[in-house]
Amino acid sequence: MTIDSYSFGRIEVDGKVYTADLIILPSGILDSWWRKEGHLLTVEDLKPVIEEHPEVLVVGTGASGMMRVDACVQEKLESMGIEVIIQKTEDACNTFNEISSSRRTAAALHLTC
Repeated sequence: MTIDSYSFGRIEVDGKVYTADLIILPSGILDSWWRKEGHLLTVEDLKPVIEEHPEVLVVGTGASGMMRVDACVQEKLESMGIEVIIQKTEDACNTFNEISSSRRTAAALHLTC
């Protein structure tokens, strides 16, 4: 999969436009993704990622980085051998595109804030 473009509240992946947060998995896209606690990403919010067990998870924290990542997220995933990269969403989209062709990669992307 390739992220074609990203702007505040809008992302295009493989030619399809999404306007809500989403998770990109090696097996497909989970659209309209929302976290249990809004602007806090917890391990529970990443259950589909954990089940798919990618090599890398790229987290997009929003246009201005407002989504926080619970400290235990990185610890839990890295203990499972999943590298975690946390960036503002625009940078996360670029990172995803750079590495997804060579590594089994997932992305959890907050599109606003």
